[in-house]
Amino acid sequence: MSLNIVKCKNYVPSTNLMGRGCLQEVGPQIEELGVKRALLVTDAFLNESGIVAKVKKVLDETEIEYVVYAEVKPNPTTANVYKGVEAYKENECDFIVSVGGGSPQDTAKAIGLYVTNGGDIRDYEGVGKTSKKSVPIVAINTTAGTSSEFTINYVITDEERQVKMVMVDKNCLVTISVNDPVLMEDKPAALTAATGIDALTHAIEAIVTPGAYAVTDATALAAVEKIFTYLPRAVKDGHDIEAREQMVYVMFLAGVAFNNAGLGFVHAMAHQLGGVYDLPHGVCNAMLLPIVERENARRDPHKFPAIAKAIGISIEGKTDSQCAEEVIAAIIKLCQTVGIPAKLSELGVDEVDLDKLANFALVDACAPGNPFQPTKEEVISMFKEIL
Repeated sequence: MSLNIVKCKNYVPSTNLMGRGCLQEVGPQIEELGVKRALLVTDAFLNESGIVAKVKKVLDETEIEYVVYAEVKPNPTTANVYKGVEAYKENECDFIVSVGGGSPQDTAKAIGLYVTNGGDIRDYEGVGKTSKKSVPIVAINTTAGTSSEFTINYVITDEERQVKMVMVDKNCLVTISVNDPVLMEDKPAALTAATGIDALTHAIEAIVTPGAYAVTDATALAAVEKIFTYLPRAVKDGHDIEAREQMVYVMFLAGVAFNNAGLGFVHAMAHQLGGVYDLPHGVCNAMLLPIVERENARRDPHKFPAIAKAIGISIEGKTDSQCAEEVIAAIIKLCQTVGIPAKLSELGVDEVDLDKLANFALVDACAPGNPFQPTKEEVISMFKEIL
């Protein structure tokens, strides 16, 4: 009898704080690192809204020095990274505290890696392009969706090429991640919906990818189940703290899954819409998810009964393909329920360079994780469905 032994690597930060009020625990955790001065990386809105003030209060109480860099923009650019590196060095910082959703988290990871590796940030595009670990990063997350605060992925836009550069690098893994749902209570419904469907995309892509294995399947399926239960509640009432807290756990589960199994063509295509048109990443994922998964299921539907069961769909007496159809219908219904736009025109996009978008998608770092590799014509056809 021969055994099929699968060798797996699982990357997560050494310390992950989750749950109501966990922000209050971060001060002593930072003290244990033996660091002195932080570059606090965030965006202008969070810096002015009171969220960053809550983090500053915790740092002040622990007498941790910091300098604020609040110039991160949505879909952060290479310029954001270089300015952050300059601020880090000028102020003689020795670690980073990132506060925000995916954009500040991605920017912080890029800054941290650049400080230790140097060169040109564009050279980091792809998989495992650096040789030295990032400076210590304490990642305080404020949205339940991207999972950037504890994964080995980050995305930076190259303004010149209008390309979202996907970096997959174990050296960017943060030191401490913090997910306190109290920081998320005042997030707008639209942002809650977009980041929540982003988490769903992470989970489903991690399930159908050939890189999936028992651990990633278990965490991703658990995430799917909770998303369909708690995301509508969190969107309806941002102060539903139970729903917010459960979405924090969802994000972690889905993040563990895709961080180690990989993603696919939903992300490969969504990245291009963000890079060229500066569109919200979660919304782009949501619009593309049912379209790409329909194509995946046409070729290999065997993972969809498990997804259907997690959603709560009866699979008794149904074929894999029938289960896939019901899963895709459930995804579309959920997106409608939480208010996700269905077409790019609803986001103000009235002209799309399909050839350019398809070419970039085909070479995106997430593309190889898809169950099948579409042709350029097939990618264009999928893009057309959301015009």
